[in-house]
Amino acid sequence: MSTPSHGPLVRIPFADLEALLQRIFQRHGCSETVAGVLAHNCSSAQRDGAHSHGVFRIPGYVSTLASGWVDGRATPTVTDVAPGYVRVDAAGGFAQPALAAARQLLIEKARKAGIAVLAIHNSHHFAALWPDVEPFADQGLVALSVVNSMTCVVPHGARKPLFGTNPIAFAAPCAGQPPIVFDMATSAMAHGDVQIAARAGEQLAEGMGVDAQGQPTTDPRAILEGGALLPFGGHKGSALSMMVELLAAALTGGHFSWEFDWSGHPGAKTPWTGQLLIVIDPSIAEGSRFAQRSRELVEHMQACGLSRMPGERRYREREAAEREGVALQEQELQSLTALLG
Repeated sequence: MSTPSHGPLVRIPFADLEALLQRIFQRHGCSETVAGVLAHNCSSAQRDGAHSHGVFRIPGYVSTLASGWVDGRATPTVTDVAPGYVRVDAAGGFAQPALAAARQLLIEKARKAGIAVLAIHNSHHFAALWPDVEPFADQGLVALSVVNSMTCVVPHGARKPLFGTNPIAFAAPCAGQPPIVFDMATSAMAHGDVQIAARAGEQLAEGMGVDAQGQPTTDPRAILEGGALLPFGGHKGSALSMMVELLAAALTGGHFSWEFDWSGHPGAKTPWTGQLLIVIDPSIAEGSRFAQRSRELVEHMQACGLSRMPGERRYREREAAEREGVALQEQELQSLTALLG
């Protein structure tokens, strides 16, 4: 999770930020429905302190829409493939509206069969992944999602980039507590965090990436300008990234991280790939016992000395935002307002 760059901060109510972003998305070519989904996603990321996927992303969305690379008015086509399988053609639009269009059917199938799969293709995902899975855990379900992205990661032992940052997100209910949620890139760090570090003139820790000559570097600009990220954990992160390519692209019918070319669309930023979600209803076999067992696991992890659970910082940021408003830099707010023209 990233921290904002230095500068004066302002706080505004979540609803006001969401409304502002909705107006921006509509102003730059999105339908009201698509704009609402994207605005909620970006506002949620900013509220929860995931700054690399909050308002930092808005200029990228705007330039991508202006380039014609993504259809901001796309209407997803939902297909009921099998008792436990839903397929969505995002029609060249964003993945989150495709998920929204299929969400109710996916939940109904998971409740009936105990497990259901959602395969999204012909889609663009440019946001945090945890907002896609956390709502399922709020309803007592377990959710796992993977999405591949544009080529920017060198597989372990290779010489040039092939994989995307290829994140994995997981959410599970926990009795008496917020859901257990994590969202992690299979690269050593998220690409957006590299961009933020470059903008702030900061250096990275060792082991994050290589420069254009394949040499280790701590300079984020060297990674962005011809270099590449490394997978986390060497061969382990590389294997997980390969798995994401297979699940998010090969299985859904989406593009692999290297199978698209946006060179004809100057300003395009979003990867045109695929996304897979697996949703499980633990009540089918365990009733409410699963959430209680989740709580038991958390308590034992804390008893072992774990000071912070995955997602805990995000919940703290969310509570602060509910009390005081969502934090963003004054300059960011001015830039957002300027995008309204």
